[in-house]
Amino acid sequence: MIRGGTGRRWLFAVLVGCAVLVAGCSGEIDPAKLPGVYRADGGGTIELSADGTFTATGVTTSEGAEPVDFSGSWDYEDPGASSDFVYLGVEDGGLGRTGGIQLYVDDQDTLYFRSDPDGPVTQELDKVS
Repeated sequence: MIRGGTGRRWLFAVLVGCAVLVAGCSGEIDPAKLPGVYRADGGGTIELSADGTFTATGVTTSEGAEPVDFSGSWDYEDPGASSDFVYLGVEDGGLGRTGGIQLYVDDQDTLYFRSDPDGPVTQELDKVS
């Protein structure tokens, strides 16, 4: 009887663990729903337009960097094995010599910058419209 109770607890723990893992995975991203205005808590705004252009105002793209403004074109990328991202093609040297930057997709309404793949999120932006 004790063995059956232990086995059930183990099975329950495994099922709960699986449920937590599945719940933590973001759902399928619909690129057609990405256009809109995204705003960070500490300032900074990105507007992704339906025509494939974007405007970034006061965003922080890397740790310790000053907020910057830039614009250009955007395209959603789904590499399959790693994090989905929006590639921002920067026009007119808006980031110095950088021609583009990745804006990662957390879920349909949250985007974030992470300059170091192993480092912390630099800035998170939530969809406001």
